[in-house]
Amino acid sequence: MSEFIYLYRSTNEASRAAMGSPEQMQKSMQTWMAWMQQLADKGHIKNPGHPLERAGKLVKGKQRTITDGPYAESKDVIGGYTLVEAKDLAEAVELSKGCPILEGGGVVEVRPVLKTGM
Repeated sequence: MSEFIYLYRSTNEASRAAMGSPEQMQKSMQTWMAWMQQLADKGHIKNPGHPLERAGKLVKGKQRTITDGPYAESKDVIGGYTLVEAKDLAEAVELSKGCPILEGGGVVEVRPVLKTGM
């Protein structure tokens, strides 16, 4: 089994729509928890990860310039992550297709974790 990280991306508008009212927030969280439980039941969850706050800073370049996140240049923001195990990239991608973020127009970025031996 190999490790893969799911990076959950969506726009601020899509995130607000999914979490608008308390009822919408509860329904969204229940859908996410059900999907994550399905992955866990099949042994794919290595680390459930966490949602990320929208705030943050971006440090870039040799000058170590600090700005408010990449959000001004980007139409989508990483809202969270999960570390999963799958036999290969194809299986990791297939498993990601059940992610609730896709229903709201979001994206799941599936990336293999590079083993460095550290």
